[in-house]
Amino acid sequence: MRTLAIETATAACSVALLEGARVVAEIHEVVGRGHAERLIPMIAELPDRGRADIILVDCGPGSFTGVRVGLAAARALGLAWHAPVHGFSSLALLAGYALADDEAPDMLAAALTGGHGEIFVQRFAARPFREAGALASITPDGAAREVADRLVIGSGAESLVMARGSGEARPSLPRAADVRLLPAAFTGLAATPIYGRAPDAKPAA
Repeated sequence: MRTLAIETATAACSVALLEGARVVAEIHEVVGRGHAERLIPMIAELPDRGRADIILVDCGPGSFTGVRVGLAAARALGLAWHAPVHGFSSLALLAGYALADDEAPDMLAAALTGGHGEIFVQRFAARPFREAGALASITPDGAAREVADRLVIGSGAESLVMARGSGEARPSLPRAADVRLLPAAFTGLAATPIYGRAPDAKPAA
């Protein structure tokens, strides 16, 4: 059974075709804001034009636009291929990759750059892989007071570690192929956005 994984919630645009835990093919590019133009051509470059039995898509948190681009493509392909579409979290994807290392610590924090000077942060534990805290959108200074884990991974890692004055930062962007490292419970989310914070737009009075 083949799985198409799509990750567009960050500055990276990443797709992978998997057979079980085997990576058949993957394409990973840092595109900034070019997801809408690049995603479908990237999928078309995969074997069999990316056709799969199941589609997994990053629901966020991350870029509002990137999240919507990935979800729209996943839903459209799911309809065309009669394939179920499920979601996963960008923070869990980062943590799953880092904690799969035999030398990884028992716990870490995943942090991604958010908006308005904030970062998206969530703590995860290994053996078994699980959430160790709730998702938060918070300033680096606020995160420094609440997150004590030595290792922080993600695009927001350096700002958190600098604000705290200690720890190890590993700047990284999620990679679609790493979805194979996540337990099934983390790849069966509803295919709806995880924004991580309230929208900027306010309803009219």
